[in-house]
Amino acid sequence: MKQLPLAIGALGAGPEQSFETFTPGANAALLAHLAGFGPGAAPVYLWGPRGCGKTHLLQALVRRVEAQGQRAGWFAPEVPLPWEADEAWPLIVLDDCDALDPARQQAAFALLVHSLGQGSAVAAAGRLPPVDLPLREDLRTRLGWGPVFGVQPLDEPAVRATLRREADRRGIFLSDEVMGYLLTRFERDLKHLMRQLERLDRFSLANKRAITVPLLKQMIAEEGTP
Repeated sequence: MKQLPLAIGALGAGPEQSFETFTPGANAALLAHLAGFGPGAAPVYLWGPRGCGKTHLLQALVRRVEAQGQRAGWFAPEVPLPWEADEAWPLIVLDDCDALDPARQQAAFALLVHSLGQGSAVAAAGRLPPVDLPLREDLRTRLGWGPVFGVQPLDEPAVRATLRREADRRGIFLSDEVMGYLLTRFERDLKHLMRQLERLDRFSLANKRAITVPLLKQMIAEEGTP
């Protein structure tokens, strides 16, 4: 049984993960590289802490492939085995490489050898650079064959600007007071903050009230802090 092509909806709710919705921050060189990334290119590996944008960029690569009428293969620790590539896929993605168990490490190695041999583009990501990944040596080596980029987390002004842009996209008003409370009450990584903004939007609609600090406190009291 071949691994099914990626369904974007299965990657989680939230804003469309595209290059246009990615705030560059200090990642201009990475974005410039990904702009020309495609079949035949050396594999690219992204690393950095949770919430810095690695998965966002991998999803953006997939969306670009799908916009061209093609499909991509998406593989991650939660994807069931067996892993097999479709020769029609121009792109193979491996996410959360640092969390691959031994069986999936073996599957990932076979997938990389096959995909690179047929000229498919391969993009991978993990929390650690390839040299530090707790993986079998041959897999670590292949993940580090091509360009390796450390994805730089956004500073606070950029995080605020990104949250504001997402709030505007949703058609909600996010005051400086609410923004400050979000940044002090929740984890600072952007992925987590985006989920809280989505959660707050739903809570506001369900209660038919504007988004304020008292409403945010009510949401935390009723639903807890994930």
